[in-house]
Amino acid sequence: MSRPGFIIAAFIGAALLGACSKEEPAPPAPAAKPEVVVAEPELDPVTGLIMAEHWEIVRANCTPCHSAKLVTQQRGTAQQWLTMIRWMQAEQNLWQFDPVTESRIIAYLADNYPPDAARRRAAIPAALMPPNPYSSTE
Repeated sequence: MSRPGFIIAAFIGAALLGACSKEEPAPPAPAAKPEVVVAEPELDPVTGLIMAEHWEIVRANCTPCHSAKLVTQQRGTAQQWLTMIRWMQAEQNLWQFDPVTESRIIAYLADNYPPDAARRRAAIPAALMPPNPYSSTE
């Protein structure tokens, strides 16, 4: 058999073997599911606060004393945010809010900066902590 004849015969043989194969054809790819795009909340370019209802009240009452970054790094329930506010009022001279303002601040913070298990560990119980070497109660 000549070289061109051999090449043609090999090609035909390979084609026939492929046609006789017991392999099933690959199933068609499933239809792609539409992607759900979740819009990122709009952030205030100056403070980084989420621009949701009452964010201006939070900016006006929180950023005079500390960076908004301190707010955006925290997470808490409404009760936890209230506890932080009460601590700041008792220990840091934060002014008293009227009830409407306070409820709006707490609602904004709890809705936009809620607890997130992936961001913060639980506090270590006091019984597991070593003695405080700086304590003045001795």
